[in-house]
Amino acid sequence: MSQFKKISVWVPVIAAGMFVLGFLAGDMVNRHNGPTAAQKKFQTILNLIRNEYVDEVDLDSLIEKTIPSLLTNLDPHSAYIPASDLQEVNDDLEGFSGVGIQFMLDNDTIKVVEVISGGPAEKVGIMAGDRIIKVNDKNVAGAGIDDKDIRAMLRGPKDTKVTVKIKRNNSRKLLTYEITRGDIPMNTVDAAHIVSPGIGYVRVNKFGRTTYDEFFQGLSKLRREGAEDFIIDLRGNTGGYMEIAYMMANEFLEPGQTIVSTKGRDFNSGTHITADGTGSSRESQVVVLLDEFSASSSEIFAGALQDNDRALIIGRRSFGKGLIQRQSVLPDSSAIRLTVGRYYTPSGRSIQKDYSNLSVYEHDILDRYQRGEMFSADSIKLNTDLKYTTLHGRTVYGGGGIMPDIFVPNDTSGISSYYINVANAGLLQRYAFDYVDDNREVLRKASNVKELLELLPNDDALLRQFVLFASRNGIPARWYYINISHDLIVNQLKALIARDALGYGAYFEISNSDDINVRRAIDELLKGNAAFPIMPAQQPVTKPEGEASR
Repeated sequence: MSQFKKISVWVPVIAAGMFVLGFLAGDMVNRHNGPTAAQKKFQTILNLIRNEYVDEVDLDSLIEKTIPSLLTNLDPHSAYIPASDLQEVNDDLEGFSGVGIQFMLDNDTIKVVEVISGGPAEKVGIMAGDRIIKVNDKNVAGAGIDDKDIRAMLRGPKDTKVTVKIKRNNSRKLLTYEITRGDIPMNTVDAAHIVSPGIGYVRVNKFGRTTYDEFFQGLSKLRREGAEDFIIDLRGNTGGYMEIAYMMANEFLEPGQTIVSTKGRDFNSGTHITADGTGSSRESQVVVLLDEFSASSSEIFAGALQDNDRALIIGRRSFGKGLIQRQSVLPDSSAIRLTVGRYYTPSGRSIQKDYSNLSVYEHDILDRYQRGEMFSADSIKLNTDLKYTTLHGRTVYGGGGIMPDIFVPNDTSGISSYYINVANAGLLQRYAFDYVDDNREVLRKASNVKELLELLPNDDALLRQFVLFASRNGIPARWYYINISHDLIVNQLKALIARDALGYGAYFEISNSDDINVRRAIDELLKGNAAFPIMPAQQPVTKPEGEASR
């Protein structure tokens, strides 16, 4: 069995062992040398508060409030997770037990947007478009509840039961369903479809426990459909499990090629991960899409392929998170995520941006917008002191994220005040849901995006219907601005309708047709510019064609 078939099992075990050993070693040192002066001072302050403060104080509560500040002073990513939040935080990556629906909260009404295939809700007959009125005899319609409350009511231990009362459009009476909760995996691959003959597109929204399996299945599906080259979309992907990024990168690299190196406080605790040669897509051209919200594991994956001259990186400079956190559960079931190391791309660069000033760090993305970085490659600040070389001699930089090989500015075409108003009010999503809900019987005839689009009104009719809907919901028609945003609004409506009717992947099938990053990726793949090895002479300019320097 290869290192990548083992790594998902052994990395957490090794990490836990390292933490225990480190804790024991530290405890032994403290017992030998005694507490420091600062530690004595802290204990003295606690004793003074306990014994002499004018009012009675809950010291446990005070310490609970102090811990987050303590960790914040270390670095931006070490964090304290209260016991009440730990389960939900872990659910985002691990999956959870629940009923298996996706819902939206609209005017205090819980609307079922999608029923997860094979999940508990589907098995008992819950359908997209259903309104949840009661949960375990508690009224939830018009009750002022929020998303967190709903999730808490519907989720629960596996094999436990929850009763819901449903309002369905074609039924006068409330329908009652008893659902036995089951394991609901977090789907982390939003889409896997053909975007051009021979070119497959895969969008990964996070690096969870099941991501590698989903990713591999997506690649396999696309190859069966004729894909030879791939676009891997990591825009907005803030990271997750590092070992998943290793396994995904391994699919594209030759044996012995470095994926990532890590270093902790202890010099001997570092790791050096290399590809094992079992990858299924080592001959394919690859493009990776990044933006300013692509972070951590996304940057590990992109950095591994860029530094090995294995893929073109297209988009905007990534976030710049090169710190490794380890989660440790505390006796009261709270947890800390403590930064225990840094990772380095194959060229040896750390992409962690400077965090010496936490306020500057927190406002970095906003600062990028304000200085024009999202619209011009010339506005990007590169640390020329942190210059590195890829496997075949291309220049890359550390200290501030992954710089794309091809810069594509933020797309503002079609943006108008009208579009901003309807988008901020959530009216695009609401109209799409209502449209699907009103036309569900007709739309069920469509088994794919092409068939669905044939069932929709023409573009102008769809736009007029939406404008009327928006005016009834407080956004008056302003046709000068509507016409500016015509194509953008129509494309968004079609994509959202497809999502609600066919599933999340259908959204990207439509939205990708108007995505300048995807179009540029297709163009580069068709020209053969992403073939291995990408040499210095082949390295594309960082500005799109036709953009002048500013």
